[in-house]
Amino acid sequence: MTRYLNRWQLGIPILLALQIIVLLAMGRPAICTCGTIRFWENSPLSPETSQQLFDWYTFSHLVHGFLFYGAIRLIFRRRITVWQALLIAMGVEIGWEILENTPWVIEAYRQQALAQGYVGDSTINSVFDTFSMMAGFAVARFIPVWVSIVLVLLLEFSAAYAIHDNLTLNVLNFIHPIDAITQWQSEIQPAP
Repeated sequence: MTRYLNRWQLGIPILLALQIIVLLAMGRPAICTCGTIRFWENSPLSPETSQQLFDWYTFSHLVHGFLFYGAIRLIFRRRITVWQALLIAMGVEIGWEILENTPWVIEAYRQQALAQGYVGDSTINSVFDTFSMMAGFAVARFIPVWVSIVLVLLLEFSAAYAIHDNLTLNVLNFIHPIDAITQWQSEIQPAP
């Protein structure tokens, strides 16, 4: 059984290495083009958003982890191991991280009020987005469903309050911009 689990666990660094290789091959910078690595970028309007290790959009990636855990468990009904479920979640997250950094998606994001200066993610930010999803996945595994729901709502409302954006608003505006949301997001002022 240990050998079986280790085989699936080996998929984690393999997928992360694949993510890094593909992003670098796409021309994504390894770190922020500003030349520094910082733990947190607070302003959603900063050119360093999606460039540093964490920012307000980290909350969305944590939510991804909760949602992926729930969806995979619902679909597979515990017929797969947690390691297999995690690899599926990582595959989806890494696939999104790669797609998100294509010129088409970057340009689509630039149409949103908060992302007009968006240039895509640095590779290190993208990898830490994947780590954040993994953290959300791990937490969801060990807590009751109702606590997961409360945490997802708390993360979504916290980001909405702080930066006028979250996963829900991001998806809505990506699919079809809503004037009222765009107006509300336009009220965010750049950090001094």
